[in-house]
Amino acid sequence: MAVVALICLVSLFAPLLAPYAEAQVVGGSFEPWSATFWLGTDSIGRDMLSRMLYGGRNTLAVTLSATVLACILGCTLGLVTALAGGLTDLLTARLVDVIMALPQLILALLALTVFGTSTASLIAIIAVLDATRYYRIVRASAGNIVALDFIEAARLRGEGYVWIASSEVLPNIAGPLLAEVGARFSFIFLFVSSLSFLGLGIQPPLADWGGMARDSAALLAFGDITPLVPAGAIALLSISMNFIVDWLIDAQTGASS
Repeated sequence: MAVVALICLVSLFAPLLAPYAEAQVVGGSFEPWSATFWLGTDSIGRDMLSRMLYGGRNTLAVTLSATVLACILGCTLGLVTALAGGLTDLLTARLVDVIMALPQLILALLALTVFGTSTASLIAIIAVLDATRYYRIVRASAGNIVALDFIEAARLRGEGYVWIASSEVLPNIAGPLLAEVGARFSFIFLFVSSLSFLGLGIQPPLADWGGMARDSAALLAFGDITPLVPAGAIALLSISMNFIVDWLIDAQTGASS
């Protein structure tokens, strides 16, 4: 939690902490680490430390936006189909099965090629693809809840779908849903970084850790560890988030005891 909080705070205050602007050219190409440029410069002379700070800000913003949107879409669809049942549930489940049967990376690459690589398109495409995972969790959890007597009692009282979903079903699936949000945040963060590494994620001149690792990867052949800095930041945040998710699951299920 401390690591994640530190990364989030540093990324949030990147404009105040960065010595240079995000896209400002301040030196020569691939200058080494020095007192002037703590992490050297990139291929066109931009300060790597400044871009690391801004890159965390951009990557986290896209990841958080996609995670929230995917959660809203997936949870809404899962709750609606669980409460509606019948043909609606069947058709939705088959559609989700088709989407999940296809490799997510290939679908994202095709969609980004068709709709463009803008930040809005990136967030929307990732959210739609990842909403299927939320749908599966919510549909399975809510399916067990809606069969219980207190849901039937609420229906007999004349309560609507919205009230039942928000007041009866959601509170009873909050535990697994919270753990899933943490896990999906980590996966989406890695997915955004992977797309950026392939050149279809966050686009220049915006900085992001995946793109920075790709742009400076050639330096590894010369013994320069600069590409490992953004790669290490990606790994550090992902591992930290996984530890938090594991803790949440343990606290929820009592597995550690």
